Amino acid sequence: MLKNKIDYKLVNLALIIFMGYLIYQTKSLWLSIVSLVIKIVFPFLAAFAIAYALYPLLKYFKSKKIPKGISITIVVAIVLGIFALAIGLVIPVVFGQLSSLFNGIITFITNISNNYDLNLGPLQETLTKTFNEIIASVGTSAKDGAISAINMSLGVISTAVIAFSAAIYFLIDMDKIRAYIKYYSKKVSLRNFDYLKELDVQMNNYVSGFLKIVIISFFEYTIAFIVIGHPNALLLGFLAAVASFIPYFGGMAVNVIAAITAFVISPAMFVKTVIAFFLLSMLDSYLIGPKVYGKTNNIHPLIVIIAVFAGGILFGIMGIVISLPVAIIILTTYRFFEKDIYDAISDKRK
Repeated sequence: MLKNKIDYKLVNLALIIFMGYLIYQTKSLWLSIVSLVIKIVFPFLAAFAIAYALYPLLKYFKSKKIPKGISITIVVAIVLGIFALAIGLVIPVVFGQLSSLFNGIITFITNISNNYDLNLGPLQETLTKTFNEIIASVGTSAKDGAISAINMSLGVISTAVIAFSAAIYFLIDMDKIRAYIKYYSKKVSLRNFDYLKELDVQMNNYVSGFLKIVIISFFEYTIAFIVIGHPNALLLGFLAAVASFIPYFGGMAVNVIAAITAFVISPAMFVKTVIAFFLLSMLDSYLIGPKVYGKTNNIHPLIVIIAVFAGGILFGIMGIVISLPVAIIILTTYRFFEKDIYDAISDKRK
């Protein structure tokens, strides 16, 4: 009689395999649905991330006894002011230096090819074509100090507007959202509440530190390259700020670009540039980085490199940008539940 009983484990396994097979066979349908959902949800996820990043600034103004409405207005005005300043002053100059930067790189490759009898003609042609396409696509024509937005897609503009508008509403209700999460996480489990609290602390440390690093990097590199007389100082400062989104590799890329363009100018400029970014790297690693981040978000460089590589493989440039915050979330989760995981493994072995 026991032999005639149905083996439900085997049936469940067969059902799981069958469902997996169906999902695989209809993957084009599911992928299109997932892609559509991501397109719909992405602006609001971005909006929440922006509001979350701006919330500490809002708290600061509120701590100075400034009414919430006025505080939100100040925060939004600061963001729009920085954006307008970048569009009106920084970006036109930066893109104005692109041609000089690209010509410097092409000249460098040409000199290497001639001096060492290397056939780099195909590489030179490819880079020239790519650089021309970049300059053409950017649309460097500016009017009254602002970059023309003719070539920007309507979809990108509308997504940005929706995300920023939603971010303002998220920021207005952020106190309620946090109170709601706090209430229900406590209701479910105090352990979960402590975990979310720790995660919030770590992410706040990362966001506030990262924003400071972006601003410091821009002024630090721009001033340093102006001092040594590098013709692309503002562009390199802008690239250094943007490169903060890509841990380690972004800074390396900026240093390589600075060295190549300096090498084309003169040996003296090349030496000055190498000394400059060596000193800047030391300053970032041993003074600015520890001062800004302190002892928080202490992640081993190898883990950062693995996270950046994995993020790039899985999700491209967006994966690289979010690799560090995702790594912080994973490590914070592991460290918080480390004892629970260890106890569970020990009980299983017994």
